[in-house]
Amino acid sequence: MRKLIVEEWISLDGYAADRNGTTDFFPSTEENRYSDEDQLRFLEGIDTILLGRKTYDLFVDFWPTDKSKQEIIAPRLNEIRKVVFSNTIKNASWGKWPDATVVPGDAVDAVRNMKQDKGKSIVLWGSISLTQALMKADLIDEYHIQIIPIRLGAGRLLFPQEEENKELRLIGNKMYEATGVMYLKYVPNIHKPIPKSK
Repeated sequence: MRKLIVEEWISLDGYAADRNGTTDFFPSTEENRYSDEDQLRFLEGIDTILLGRKTYDLFVDFWPTDKSKQEIIAPRLNEIRKVVFSNTIKNASWGKWPDATVVPGDAVDAVRNMKQDKGKSIVLWGSISLTQALMKADLIDEYHIQIIPIRLGAGRLLFPQEEENKELRLIGNKMYEATGVMYLKYVPNIHKPIPKSK
């Protein structure tokens, strides 16, 4: 079975997007170059990128354009197969690279079936609503979280507040001194549920 990895950048207080729905609080390319080198190595083990429609709109305006020419991960990212989950678009172009595949309907069932296929790991970026739906369905095998040292106070949380308590087990970590970003790698600890507080 293929592994589904959720990779998200969040604030110290858990927000994956700010109150305006943007990710302007992410470190700049120059500041984040050491993280990007690790990201490039990570992408060698990925053959499918999952995106929600809104994240696709953000990504397609940057990655397959000249705006990304300073990004060391751009060539690899652009060549990887992409799947966009949407009921509102029919086609998803990707510059001079092959179009992304648009999948309508039940994203959870589609991802469940995709994991049964042969291939490398699958990564999901952004797409908070899709991520939370896959969390609820227990389809996520790893969480790669990069915590940015900023407190936003409001925005879109990565982990929904109504979610029941679920324990994650830390299996890796790294500190990037240039940005103060902390990388944390977790897997679901399915054998030890956390009791709810009274």
